[in-house]
Amino acid sequence: MAPLTPRLVVPIDVKKQPWEQKIPLHNRWHPDIPPVADVTEGELFRVEMVDWTGGRVGDDNSADDIKFMDLTITHYLSGPLRIVDAEGVPASPGDLLAVEICNLGPLPGDEWGYTAIFERENGGGFLTDHFPRARKAIWYFEGIYAYSPQIPGVRFPGLTHPGIIGTAPSVELLNIWNEREKRLSETSPETLKVCEVLHQRPLANLPTPKNCLLGKIQKGTAEWHKMANEAARTIPGRENGGNCDIKNLSRGSKVYLPVFVEGANLSTGDMHFSQGDGEVSFCGAIEMSGFLELKCEIIRGGMKEYLIPVGPTPLHVNPIFEIGPVEPRFSEWLVFEGISVDESGKQHFLDASVAYKRAVLNAIEYLSRFGYSKEQVYLLLSCCPCEGRISGIVDSPNAVATLAIPTAIFDQDIRPKHLRGRPGPKLIRLPDLLSCSNDGHLPVSEDQSGRSVP
Repeated sequence: MAPLTPRLVVPIDVKKQPWEQKIPLHNRWHPDIPPVADVTEGELFRVEMVDWTGGRVGDDNSADDIKFMDLTITHYLSGPLRIVDAEGVPASPGDLLAVEICNLGPLPGDEWGYTAIFERENGGGFLTDHFPRARKAIWYFEGIYAYSPQIPGVRFPGLTHPGIIGTAPSVELLNIWNEREKRLSETSPETLKVCEVLHQRPLANLPTPKNCLLGKIQKGTAEWHKMANEAARTIPGRENGGNCDIKNLSRGSKVYLPVFVEGANLSTGDMHFSQGDGEVSFCGAIEMSGFLELKCEIIRGGMKEYLIPVGPTPLHVNPIFEIGPVEPRFSEWLVFEGISVDESGKQHFLDASVAYKRAVLNAIEYLSRFGYSKEQVYLLLSCCPCEGRISGIVDSPNAVATLAIPTAIFDQDIRPKHLRGRPGPKLIRLPDLLSCSNDGHLPVSEDQSGRSVP
């Protein structure tokens, strides 16, 4: 007999707000957020999810939704799910939860996404000092491919993945997170610079009741107020997995997550159609609503057996990821190098962040010679299937980082002219479609179909 179709445990209606969904969503990590469903080990089940903003970004000609985004909403997640074995015994603290991604994709009828640059004063991005203004590109999906009217001449297959997948923290682990991040936030920002430019976003995002959504916990109750002031934000990845943004975590992948509370309380969200390594523009994947079809296995006592703590407590562990067999196949790449010398010429000691920044800037400068504005290239490198590497981290004083870009995603030959095996097309300057007017709106032009696009 053919196996049953996956059981839908978290349905989503994209026309409704996150707090209006049939199954409550949440946007914080806390051990006391109640599970919304039980899932049995070995069962194939389906989880649907909103995009990380819960539908606040529109398929339209304006970047105002990005410019004025309230980041305290980050991120709306589906779950938590309580994982039990065949006898109904839940996963226990100290176990390891193996989560297999069997299938995933955009929600039917909602096949589009967006990539964006946050305003400098509202989050910014990796290259905030070079690109301080909010920008947005819309992407449309054709099966496995994506194209954007705002970045013409580019089309590529997406390596779709969840940006966030993780288990709930224990009370002890939550306290560790909050204490260490509070200490960091109290550090003078004058001491933390990248290329002599101050970070514009907070050094850490501490608990706040503002826009806090805690699933089944009713807002305004005494329990909600207590939890809202303790619950960890979902922005960084941590020991529980969380916002890892690993672009290769697609079909066939497995995640081995530590279990800190009874039932594991698995949550997921922040679906990406595609992303480049580093997600450099910050809102930089092709963000979308979507679904996951998953299977779970409980490995009893697996934390002690497989995860070695690197830190002062047994809780200081990190997940293991097993990459699946499905990914786009590219044979030709252009690779850009960066070293830990910043734009002012200042030498930094083995600083991989500075080196990767230089690699990205070098790629932007090069590709802007092929008819693209630098904003277009910045957005593209954040969401296309490019590969980032730390190539050297021991040869003082320079760390070396590289960024490899598949040449096949372009409709023109972007290799240096003397390397081309065929005549390159005449280069025509593309319209700078990403420039915002003073009111924050994007100028409108028409694509080849006559459709009005920004």
